[in-house]
Amino acid sequence: MTKDENMNNPDDADFIARRLRMVDQQMVRRGIRNKAVLDAMRTVPRHLFIPEQSQDKAYHDGPVSIGRGQTISQPYIVASMTEYLRLDPESKALEVGTGCGYQTAVLSEITPHVFSIERIAGLLEDAQARLNRLGYASVQTMLGDGSEGWPEAAPFDAIIVTAAAPAIPQTLCDQLVEGGRMVIPVDRGTTGRQDLLGLVRTPTGIEQEVLYEVRFVPLLGEIDG
Repeated sequence: MTKDENMNNPDDADFIARRLRMVDQQMVRRGIRNKAVLDAMRTVPRHLFIPEQSQDKAYHDGPVSIGRGQTISQPYIVASMTEYLRLDPESKALEVGTGCGYQTAVLSEITPHVFSIERIAGLLEDAQARLNRLGYASVQTMLGDGSEGWPEAAPFDAIIVTAAAPAIPQTLCDQLVEGGRMVIPVDRGTTGRQDLLGLVRTPTGIEQEVLYEVRFVPLLGEIDG
């Protein structure tokens, strides 16, 4: 383990065992193969990214509320979305929706070049403090409308959107390098259902595919100070 995940938590050894079991049962058995992703999921202390009263659920096969109407995604979804991006240590990645910072930390285990945008000030402040405390100080964060991306830092090799958009934001597509990849949940109109889309920017435009059905909180542009 390269990060300080003890943080005076008396149940640390038990949480490590749960985390390793989570990766084997929820990811490896479901087809996640990328070694860097699996190593990241084994390393990041997921229980330290959620409220203390919910930590017993940290390694369960499902999302967990983190307050303010937001959730930390199901572990498998985090791993699957990260794997789609095909990150390496030189990749420059943009995350839309910092939330509690868990997905941010997973990305940072693979590449130090992570930029993350959050629209809720309280969530961002908590996530920044948590990431710094756990050793992920290289992450750059910003309070803002994630659908606009981060033009000053663009272009990106990878973009991950952790909330459901009504449509694919063209601004985000424009901030991908050629060959860059984006993964984003998108609403299916009025059906209340969402598809996780994988996109690749090619010399002739954006190619996309439907990966599977998902359920995320909505992507909202308004900044909540």
